Amino acid sequence: MTRLQGQGWVERLCALAGVSRASYYRDWGRAAPAKEETELRDLVQRLSLENPRYGYRRITALVRREGWPVNHKRIARIRGEDNLLALRGAAFRPATTDSRHSYVRWPNLARGLILTGLNQLWAADITYVRLAEAFVYLAVVLDVFSRKVVGWALADHLRAELALEALDKALAARDVTDLGLIHHSDQGVQYACGDYIDRLLAAGVQPSMSRPARPWDNAFAESFMKTLKTEEVDGSAYLDLDDARARIGEFIDSVYNRQRLHSALRYLSPEEFETKQTKLSTLSTARRPRSARTATTTTTVAL
Repeated sequence: MTRLQGQGWVERLCALAGVSRASYYRDWGRAAPAKEETELRDLVQRLSLENPRYGYRRITALVRREGWPVNHKRIARIRGEDNLLALRGAAFRPATTDSRHSYVRWPNLARGLILTGLNQLWAADITYVRLAEAFVYLAVVLDVFSRKVVGWALADHLRAELALEALDKALAARDVTDLGLIHHSDQGVQYACGDYIDRLLAAGVQPSMSRPARPWDNAFAESFMKTLKTEEVDGSAYLDLDDARARIGEFIDSVYNRQRLHSALRYLSPEEFETKQTKLSTLSTARRPRSARTATTTTTVAL
């Protein structure tokens, strides 16, 4: 084939087939793009069915991981033509926050904070999960820098033990001693009560709370809860508390933390992002003079 190519193999094949070179290229120009479009459409359909709650931007990122240099507009067009729309659920939210209490309301320390690494700011929140005939409640703690959920708990009550269980899991998973970690939450009684604050202070963690009627002060936790609802809860029918705990736990630990592509993390999963940042920090520290070595990272997050 190499020798034929050097001698103009297209012209020779056209001559053998009795067709002109112009006809060959004209037919190829019609067939090749159609074949490429079909292969891409097949891939988009498969990825969309495997990830029914992903929008066109995350599907675009998955397609690019498969080696296709496409833009999001083309993926959006294909999904629209094939009616591959991300699933969405109905909006309904029972109250999970009761700020009518006499406990101390701590100031908001997260506003304007610029994060440069892990374990600088955690965000905590509670949301409801609907079962067939009841509601259960999920408490989470996530690292704002990487968006990773570092602790969570699910129960059929809203007592402080729920939030404390999630916090204890986070503290067991991360060594935050002497790091100056800030823990941010709303002013709900679960987070303001003495037991919860005592647990934070004993671990050397500084409490921080959103301002009244300012849900955007805890936007990162709110964003995770929205993701959880649209990509797991709203499309599921849980049998009971144990079923919900198993399936939501699988989503948080295996899907969200390890697999889900996060636009704010340059389309990496939280664990991929943490691994990358840890390697960059270690490399940066090793290359600098010993006298100047302190923990650094190449990424910042402004709040």
